[in-house]
Amino acid sequence: MFVRAYLRASTKEQDAGRARADLETFAADRGLKIAAVYVENESGASLKRPELFRLLNDCQPGDMLLIEQVDRLSRLNAEDWGRLKDEIRQRRIKVVALDLPTSWLMATGDADDFTSRMFEAINGMMLDMLSAIARKDYVDRRRRQAQGIEGAKAKGVYKGRPENVERNKAIFKMLARGDSWNSIIAATGASRSTLARLAKRS
Repeated sequence: MFVRAYLRASTKEQDAGRARADLETFAADRGLKIAAVYVENESGASLKRPELFRLLNDCQPGDMLLIEQVDRLSRLNAEDWGRLKDEIRQRRIKVVALDLPTSWLMATGDADDFTSRMFEAINGMMLDMLSAIARKDYVDRRRRQAQGIEGAKAKGVYKGRPENVERNKAIFKMLARGDSWNSIIAATGASRSTLARLAKRS
């Protein structure tokens, strides 16, 4: 059984690899070794996660997908969670999460067939429940952020995200030089919408 660890954070400012030591300890305590680690900074509310799907494509039936928390795997809406869950089920991948003790039995393989099937069923229900909770937390946080921004705008104190002055200076130079948009995006990491806004100012 191959153990594949998946580590995710939502933004590039966050440390996606923060929980790696905890996953390695969990595996070592059960006599297992993590064969591959997949790390990315992408939203858990989106299925656009290249490293997650690279992990799934690398998996063989019976491999273990090891995560710190269920919300590292999914903050998806019900439809997208159903798609991801079907992908995992079809590939016969065992999902083990540190915050889901019902999944730990799958990290040992000691149980008989009946017990294993019972725990798989319980684990599936728990995954659904924790995924739904993670989605609700995501939606609630987005709503509170939007309410906070609207309140700040009403008071005239909302300033938005501070401008990245140094990056924008470099973009203006590249625009003036006639560099292509694709090369500017690749060099600076700016989004196409940001580049379009700055191009109007240049």
